[in-house]
Amino acid sequence: MNRVQVAPPRRSGFRPPTLQTLSEAVAANVAEIKARTRSTIMAVVKADGYGHGAVTVAKAAVAAGAGWLGTTSVAEASALRAAGLAVPILTWLHPCGIDAEAAAATRVDVAVGSVDELGVLLAQAASTAASAVRVHLHMDTGMSRGGCPRGQWDELTALARRGQQARRIRVVGVMGHLPLADRADPAANAPAVAGMREAWQAVRAAGLGSPLAHLAATSGTLTDRATHFGMVRVGAGLVGIDPSETVELHGASRLTAPIVHTAAVPAGTPVGYAGAYVTDRATHLSVLPVGYADGIPRECSRQAGVEIRGRRFPVVGRVSMDQIVIDTGAESFPAGTSATVFGPGGGATPTIHDWARWAGTIPHTIVTGLGPRVKRSVA
Repeated sequence: MNRVQVAPPRRSGFRPPTLQTLSEAVAANVAEIKARTRSTIMAVVKADGYGHGAVTVAKAAVAAGAGWLGTTSVAEASALRAAGLAVPILTWLHPCGIDAEAAAATRVDVAVGSVDELGVLLAQAASTAASAVRVHLHMDTGMSRGGCPRGQWDELTALARRGQQARRIRVVGVMGHLPLADRADPAANAPAVAGMREAWQAVRAAGLGSPLAHLAATSGTLTDRATHFGMVRVGAGLVGIDPSETVELHGASRLTAPIVHTAAVPAGTPVGYAGAYVTDRATHLSVLPVGYADGIPRECSRQAGVEIRGRRFPVVGRVSMDQIVIDTGAESFPAGTSATVFGPGGGATPTIHDWARWAGTIPHTIVTGLGPRVKRSVA
């Protein structure tokens, strides 16, 4: 039988769309935070380190002085342990429930925000955990989005005391959230601060010692020392996002993509689906292999652009699932030329804040929405 000989595919030589995490920027942001607080810093690396790589961001933050790490689940925390990170880790969202055995085995703290949740944890710990599970009591301080309501604090702390006496758990922390910290107004934070103090006193009154109290996330940390207590939880700030928009932090990533196609077109040429954009002059159009499946917001305005060789060029036409088109005017760039979609601020390079503004959203959604086809690297 004759076999068809298939030649191996030729390599294009293009570098694929790549998100580069800038560890030095993470370290610089931790330094900025350290200058604004005397409290311990928890580096929150949920959502894969806000899209920047949980292990990468965690290692950079800890090396720069963060004393704790925060995640959403015991499984995420266990991955950090497997990567060699030994600092205390707290997890508080538990989308799949709390695995008491894994928490005890990996020395991961868990937050508990209801009487029912604590009851389930105590039952698990009695039958599976080889040692007491370290617990932070999560009190609702004004978010109504998880945490124990004020009317049930006494019941929660009483149950926690019984669990601690039975050596199933050890209460080591009490936590809450700030609902209005992005306003950068201490007066707006005052009710939550008062609630946190009351919660901490309730825990002490229940005979649970003097556990670590923590309330503030990035905005509170940067704008209101009264919210700091014993520890602050910083996530978005690690990667250069200040939701209060009061402090200029360092962008911690750079997204690049190669030009894969360029064409010279006359005036009147429709671009993309539905011809939503039509060229008003003879120009050059170039295609980048990133689209809304990769995290480029389909809703971005006509102000959106990318940087090529020190100049910014506009994105034209609708964002496709896999591609965007840019108008480079009189200049024609060869295939393989690298474009910077976003990066640290300065010059012609757009930032994640620019993309958030163009899409009518927040920068968090830009970095956490990057798809799996985007290659990751570390600088």
